[in-house]
Amino acid sequence: MKKILGTSLLLLSMAVFGQAKEDSIQFAKISTEILNNGKGYTELRDLTKNIGHRLSGSESYEKAVKWAEQKLHDAGADKVWLQEVMVPVWVRGKESLQIKTANGKWKNLKMLSLGNSEGTGGKDVSGEIIMVKSMEEYEKLSPEQVKDKIVFFNYPFSQSYIETFRGYSDAAKYRTTAASLTAKKGGKFAIIRSLSSAFDDVPHTGAMRYQDDKKIPAVAVGNTTADELAELLKSQKIIVKLNSNCGMKGEKLSHSVIGEITGKKDKSVIVVGGHLDSWDVGEGAHDDGTGIVQSIEVLRTFKNLGIKNNHTIRVVCFANEENGVKGGVQYGKTAKENNEKHLFAIETDAGGFTPRGISLEMDNEKRKQIQSWANLFLPYGVYDFKNTYSGTDLYPLHDMGVPTAELVPDSQRYFDIHHTEEDTFEKVNRRELLLGASTLTQIIYLIDKNW
Repeated sequence: MKKILGTSLLLLSMAVFGQAKEDSIQFAKISTEILNNGKGYTELRDLTKNIGHRLSGSESYEKAVKWAEQKLHDAGADKVWLQEVMVPVWVRGKESLQIKTANGKWKNLKMLSLGNSEGTGGKDVSGEIIMVKSMEEYEKLSPEQVKDKIVFFNYPFSQSYIETFRGYSDAAKYRTTAASLTAKKGGKFAIIRSLSSAFDDVPHTGAMRYQDDKKIPAVAVGNTTADELAELLKSQKIIVKLNSNCGMKGEKLSHSVIGEITGKKDKSVIVVGGHLDSWDVGEGAHDDGTGIVQSIEVLRTFKNLGIKNNHTIRVVCFANEENGVKGGVQYGKTAKENNEKHLFAIETDAGGFTPRGISLEMDNEKRKQIQSWANLFLPYGVYDFKNTYSGTDLYPLHDMGVPTAELVPDSQRYFDIHHTEEDTFEKVNRRELLLGASTLTQIIYLIDKNW
């Protein structure tokens, strides 16, 4: 009996080793194909330089829809289609923020209105700044202290977190709530210190939301300007003046772009995607042009290597992640209505920097299975499988019980340029971008083979 048991364990061990060796060989083929023949970098140049930033509802976004549709066809998709989605139309328009100097003249400050903010209707709105360093400090102010003032929320992006997304999450509440908090106590508009890890004067935009019907403007300034304002406020009263034309202009019909290669075994779906829209500054390169071209690269690589996928591999270029998540919501709704079975979904929306891991938002059994494959990824510098979040566009699928995930690149430089004029093609490194595409293809290969 002991001899039989020993023989069985040996055979099982040999089978496991053989399987790992086969997967390792396939991983190498995937990496070699993408690093040598991948088109993601040149496609990103095309998207960013010939179309540029792509806010939902804009003409440039509609150009990006046609672009993505063609690129999916070129990559070898068996089927490509557009999914209708109603998106909000927000327009920035001309804007300025000025400070009154000691000699009575007005000096321009670098600024950006926050996304979805209402403006001043093209009129000057001025007032005295009062500064708070935290939400708790603001709550202690009375309405009389805030009334007719401009509230400056000077809360810095924490440099203490090694994982910079934790710093971003910590500071994000100031961006989303500053306007409504200021309005409730009678303030004229809000200024926030940008959600930026950089020590520069580049303002960062990003979505804010109103908590009630009283809508006042909210703008962001860069770190250098924030420091200068804080220093001036130690010794004097400061008057600032805002003039902005931004605001919501209703909704319009737009589209997410979807392409797939049909499964040979069944029609269960594995999703890889990013969001096609971006903010209306910079070129939307890292956020999220890199995610779009990486996702298309997955499909192309399966085709080029002749990998016979068991399940349908679907690329989704989501609409409207930045200021509404309408594309992700519509995709989940349609999947539910069509009774589609989704095995797994992963989004790449954290920049095109060197991949370090995959975050897994799923039950423990599925998570442990993926974590058991970690050694296959180590030769590619991918080691971090401990996080438990996934992409914003995927939350409707996650709520339906689908295991979801997100690619985790090195994040140290991401929030230097996130939602700014600095998010351009030149900030993307070809090898880092394509290594991310390789990691995505490798995990999808394993999911398709084993689930």
